[in-house]
Amino acid sequence: MTSKEKVLAVCKILSDKKAENIVYIDVAEKSSLCDYFVIAGARSSTAVRAICENLEEKMEKQFGEVPGRRDGGREGRWNVIDYGDVIVHVFNDEMRDFYNLERLWENGENLTAYRD
Repeated sequence: MTSKEKVLAVCKILSDKKAENIVYIDVAEKSSLCDYFVIAGARSSTAVRAICENLEEKMEKQFGEVPGRRDGGREGRWNVIDYGDVIVHVFNDEMRDFYNLERLWENGENLTAYRD
């Protein structure tokens, strides 16, 4: 699975579980950390946890992909799931507005809003 295929699969799974305002950012030329960041929102901490649990379950079942690392699960305000070449951030509304990760990475060319 290429990085591009993986990022699109992640976005589709997030969208199917009703994550909001999903964007992916191509950072391959800007970072050695990964190829893509995915940023998605959820209305509540409960929704953040449910979206992330669903993502991990579907990525493993459908593609054999398990995260190398995950963080933030208990509070449900901001979860990070690391799939190596794709790092997924799921925020509740308040935390997404506060951190605004999109502004750190986008230059107009590398940010794509996911549309199902």
